[in-house]
Amino acid sequence: MSATHVERAWHSWPLVKQVRQSVGLQRGMLIAGLTLLGLFLLIAIFAPLLAPYGYSTLNDPDGDFGSLSAPSAAHPFGTTIAGYDVLSRVIWGSRTAFFVIVIAVVCSIFAGTLLGLVSGFLGGWLDRVMVMLADAIYAFPSLLLAIVMSIVISGGQSSLWGGILAASISITVVFIPQYFRVVRSEVIRVKAEAFVESARVIGASRGRIMFRHILRNSTRSLPLVFTLNASEAILTLAGLGFLGFGIEPNSAAEWGYDLNKAIADVSNGVWWTSLWPGLAIVLVVMGLTLTGESLNDLADPRLRSRRRAKRGSGSVAQTSMVPVQASGASSPEEDSR
Repeated sequence: MSATHVERAWHSWPLVKQVRQSVGLQRGMLIAGLTLLGLFLLIAIFAPLLAPYGYSTLNDPDGDFGSLSAPSAAHPFGTTIAGYDVLSRVIWGSRTAFFVIVIAVVCSIFAGTLLGLVSGFLGGWLDRVMVMLADAIYAFPSLLLAIVMSIVISGGQSSLWGGILAASISITVVFIPQYFRVVRSEVIRVKAEAFVESARVIGASRGRIMFRHILRNSTRSLPLVFTLNASEAILTLAGLGFLGFGIEPNSAAEWGYDLNKAIADVSNGVWWTSLWPGLAIVLVVMGLTLTGESLNDLADPRLRSRRRAKRGSGSVAQTSMVPVQASGASSPEEDSR
């Protein structure tokens, strides 16, 4: 494979293609969002190597960390009222958030896509019933529904994986109607296209039409919904922890729980226990939001047409007509003479 082919293949990679399509402020927003997300992913993956202590460590060979110790060389972000190292809790909390996002959003994508495909393709009474159920779930406040599901699943408190699964399933229930509505509307539009009718005429089975022809053309907007829902998953997880329905501190680190325990510290002038977990939530949500909004705008064909017009303006100037005298042809005035 030649170097030109390798370069073209590299340019067609996901996200790389979108960055190349973006222009101006749009590109700056997308790059900023991807940078924040990349930093978050690296911290989550390498948390055991980056964190100076465990998420539930209260002492080291020199003794206890102490309660509400100010930032120092030993504890750059200080310690909490319970004696936990704030920096370690923030780093380990990124891994908890990463697990919840992956499990919740992936499960909701599969469930919502399958239900939307079946509902939009079959139609009839089944479609009406599923739309009614989705609207009923969608009408509930998402955080309240997550709290109810968390209590039903784990009683509001559990171990690391138990709490992650409880929070993930709670968020999954909230997100399924969103993917259901998006996929259903696309399926209803795509199944009326000519290529679907052609597949029916040549005798393709119903399953082949659904999964081979319709599904492939009905999921183009899911990556955009994924990025926007991932930010909502972070906020929902933090809300559960802040209200006391999250994961126990000795089982995992969670930013919402740490913010809940830092409420009393703020009134006493202790700022470091609330600043860093809150800043982590803000930065991750900002990265997801910037990425999602940029990808959503890039899906608009008007942006691509503006970029093509910008590129084409220079080529038009270079291919303008050559003066008649320079081409060697006689002008109309000379012919009249």
